Amino acid sequence: MRVLVVNAGSSSLKLRLLAADDEVERSADVEPDPRRLGEVLEDWPAPDAVGHRVVHGGTRFTEPVVLDDLVRQALVDLTSLAPLHQPKSLAGLDAVHRLLPDVPAVACFDTAFHTTIPAAAATYAVPREWRDRYAIRRYGFHGLSHAYCARRVAELASPGLRVVTCHLGAGASLAAIADGRSVDTTMGFTPLEGLVMATRSGTVDPGLVLWLEEHEELTPHEVATTLERESGLTALAGTGDLREIDAAAADGDPDAVLALDVYTHRLVGGIASMTAALGGLDVLAFTGGVGEKSATVRRRAAERLGFLGVTVDPERNEHVDGDTDITGPDAKARTFVVTAREDLEIAHGTRSALGR
Repeated sequence: MRVLVVNAGSSSLKLRLLAADDEVERSADVEPDPRRLGEVLEDWPAPDAVGHRVVHGGTRFTEPVVLDDLVRQALVDLTSLAPLHQPKSLAGLDAVHRLLPDVPAVACFDTAFHTTIPAAAATYAVPREWRDRYAIRRYGFHGLSHAYCARRVAELASPGLRVVTCHLGAGASLAAIADGRSVDTTMGFTPLEGLVMATRSGTVDPGLVLWLEEHEELTPHEVATTLERESGLTALAGTGDLREIDAAAADGDPDAVLALDVYTHRLVGGIASMTAALGGLDVLAFTGGVGEKSATVRRRAAERLGFLGVTVDPERNEHVDGDTDITGPDAKARTFVVTAREDLEIAHGTRSALGR
């Protein structure tokens, strides 16, 4: 089955056409405008199915699902849980459907992988009325990336292991995975919780938010916008690009040094927390743009995780090429760098949902 994978971003649709053997036949980033999309697709081989990345599936969608009018309306109803991301997913879904109305389409969810998290990890200690009425729980995100990374680790090492996957990019999260199932993750009710990211703050004291609204008279929208778009590494170092921060830190820039220190502190603490959820660590895996490309981040994290049996080989860490084992000598836990391939996970889920 040839699958067209559609990943809706902030301003574009990332398209990949995968052959039956998962070879990438075509790839493009286009505007969600159907006219522009049509210009691209008219020159591509016709797909047998379309797989869409959808950020939020709530508690209803725990696996890929074939799209129809009822499913689409359910996705619209979930918009309040992901107001920044869900409309983009729906726009991409509609744009492609208008051009390929007779091709079966499947929604694959970033939250679905984390629906296996046990209640102890998923439940916030807030009133039951809030939890029931507003569906408040830890949902987790980046599930497609974490799921693929875990599957790839099982191929590279062995199935049935205790794995912490580190999806580090502009957005960043960790997952604790036992025998292929997510048991904890750092993102929560929204993608704001957890690690320091390029423009997102990660976890902050909720009392800080209340204080800003009460004493500084900031509106909820102002606080949310600042935490989402003007915080994280950008707030600390003036840029969310870790390559620039790494270079500036090497030159002694104090803001860049602080940014790296804060980023590493939160990352290492998160990995330790995920390890505790697993009861031990067999594999640490880095993926995503930063996870794959920043030898500095991997080295700094490993230097502080020796107590968990993590060490990395300096030479292999500096010269990663594709999926790479960078485990150091005398390590008790193995460390891998895995190329992020959400497209493969979406294609896998699409074929599974269609029974092919």
